[in-house]
Amino acid sequence: MSETSNEKTPGLSVDEEQEVNENQPPRAAVLHETIRAQGDQELERTLAALWWSALAAGLTMGLSLMAVGLLYARLPDGESSQVIASLGYSAGFLAVILARQQLFTENTLTAVLPIMTTPTLSNFGRLLRLWSVVLAGNLAGTLLVAWVMLELPIFDAKTDVAFLEVGRKVMENDISQMFAKGIVSGWMIATMVWMIPSMEHAKMWIILVITYLMALGDFTHIVVGSVEVSYLVWAGDETWSTFWLDFALPTLAGNIIGGSFIFALISHAQVRSDSGKSPSKLLEDEDKESPQTHKREQ
Repeated sequence: MSETSNEKTPGLSVDEEQEVNENQPPRAAVLHETIRAQGDQELERTLAALWWSALAAGLTMGLSLMAVGLLYARLPDGESSQVIASLGYSAGFLAVILARQQLFTENTLTAVLPIMTTPTLSNFGRLLRLWSVVLAGNLAGTLLVAWVMLELPIFDAKTDVAFLEVGRKVMENDISQMFAKGIVSGWMIATMVWMIPSMEHAKMWIILVITYLMALGDFTHIVVGSVEVSYLVWAGDETWSTFWLDFALPTLAGNIIGGSFIFALISHAQVRSDSGKSPSKLLEDEDKESPQTHKREQ
């Protein structure tokens, strides 16, 4: 049976060994603790701060429908048009995440990790408070921006038709498809959130790639989809009952399951299984044992 060698490469200076350590990618426990700390900060924000940030995010998400519709209206018909127009889907996500606005599907990972680390009724109540305020703010913003895009004389007739076609494509899914595609979408957003702390310099590209793939796969997302489907409702193509029952509820359930119960749970279990300790406790122990800590103590 082979043994893993822990011997260092001979001939390295102290500075070179330090450079090697600095160039190591962060371990899963570090990523976990980074995102958990972010989630804990979000859970502590006031209701007013959460509401206005979530409302702004909902309004900003109108950029996704706007960009996709504008591209479709100016591209020839055919399968290739979706490949190009799907790039517009990323516009809203880029603006919301880079502006640090509250997006519900991000919180299916960041706000859940503190609860998984310390599963108390108090923490669970904090999570429900955050989710309810952020979701309400996001949906209020998306419904408002969709109404503005339809009612104000902003876009030409061809672009208005493109907006309608985008929404109709979403509503081609039945309830089971809305739910299943929502699971994939929630998992992809959680993957994106997990990747960003380890590659902060490439944040824009991570957001662009993940959300572009979501658009190509026609995966359902509760916030972007609310802009697309509510546009149909305001235009008289759909009813509010179909908006809530056929789109919103199954998509929301899928997003939560994909982001919280699949990705967040597995990621937490992975880190916890490494040592049997919670990620924050593991990092505390490592900090106590590190040479830098001993030097500070001396």
